[in-house]
Amino acid sequence: MHDIRLNSILDNDFYKITMQNAVVKLFPGSIVKYEFINRGKHEFPEGFDIALREAVNKMAELKLTKEEKKFMARTCPYIDLPYLDFLEGYHYDPSEVKIVQTGTELSVTVEGLWYRTILWEVPLLALISELHYEMNHMERDSNEVVMHKTLEKADALAKLGVNFAEFGTRRRHSYKVQNLVMEALNQKKDSTFIGSSNVHFAMKYGVKPIGTHAHEWFMFHAAEYGFKMANELALEHWVDVYRGDLGVALSDTYTTDVFFQQFDKKFAKLFDGVRHDSGDALEFADKTIAHYHKHGINPLFKYIIFSDALNLEKVEEITNYCRGKIGISFGIGTNLTNDVGLKPMNIVMKLIGVQAPNQEWIPTVKLSDEHGKYTGDPKMIELAKEFLRIKN
Repeated sequence: MHDIRLNSILDNDFYKITMQNAVVKLFPGSIVKYEFINRGKHEFPEGFDIALREAVNKMAELKLTKEEKKFMARTCPYIDLPYLDFLEGYHYDPSEVKIVQTGTELSVTVEGLWYRTILWEVPLLALISELHYEMNHMERDSNEVVMHKTLEKADALAKLGVNFAEFGTRRRHSYKVQNLVMEALNQKKDSTFIGSSNVHFAMKYGVKPIGTHAHEWFMFHAAEYGFKMANELALEHWVDVYRGDLGVALSDTYTTDVFFQQFDKKFAKLFDGVRHDSGDALEFADKTIAHYHKHGINPLFKYIIFSDALNLEKVEEITNYCRGKIGISFGIGTNLTNDVGLKPMNIVMKLIGVQAPNQEWIPTVKLSDEHGKYTGDPKMIELAKEFLRIKN
């Protein structure tokens, strides 16, 4: 018996909440499917599926509390009150999650209405990660060491003078470690720490919840409207819902080059900046700066959030390169919440299909700026590359 459970319905990434609000408004009838992808080829011990199922079943008990609802209303005025009423009545339905273990291999799929199933991805990954370390009896660094490492990183980032947020829920070592990290970041007085992607911890420590949208927002639009229209319609719909708030656009779902073809002057002016999540960070900075110049926009009035597998060395290199050219900020994930003397897991969960009105499944794909991060049906990947004229 492994008593691993989520403590709050808000123990999730903020962009899941913001996307769910948009989905409730715009796509309430859409049915989708997600799949767990074990990139690191991790092996799972016997009984892992049973332990995970127990943890998933417990999630049905989670409910938005009155205090959490007040926090959301106060902190996120751009989220509609009717949505918060909806979230107050929402509960996880474990029957949407299918878990199968074959030997040491684990299969997890989620299927159902998009507005309901959208919240599963991050907590499922967090539970898989935590159970993996516990069931394999892997000992982590002590609490003191975890906090010391975190404070050292916060010191280094403060010296660099760059803002950063904690983005590490999905591949955290455990809830306890993420809590220790947040505690350490909040006790440092001259910190440049600005918030967390985890809404529960943002509320617990009185910081800002940070996030806008994820790849699935663009992947869904590609399945629904076609690859050529995906970026433009995804951004247009985001603007329709948030009217200029939550203005950081994710750029690499179908490669940055394709994205910038559609991120025209209107979007470049309207959105506060873009998020980098794959490919060479310095090359991306150059492309972004050139794009703003092309549209007569001063890049120093815009910013890039870097969030791709960051460590201190990468942050320093990016900072030195971008300083004085464009605004920058960093979302640091695994390097904060799973730097505990053990190898972090390399796991993701991706949207893999959208159901068409005729009940047929349309496969979704993500191309990214790195071939290793391509996900989806190989035939659809080739089709997307052909449509978008991506040569490599």
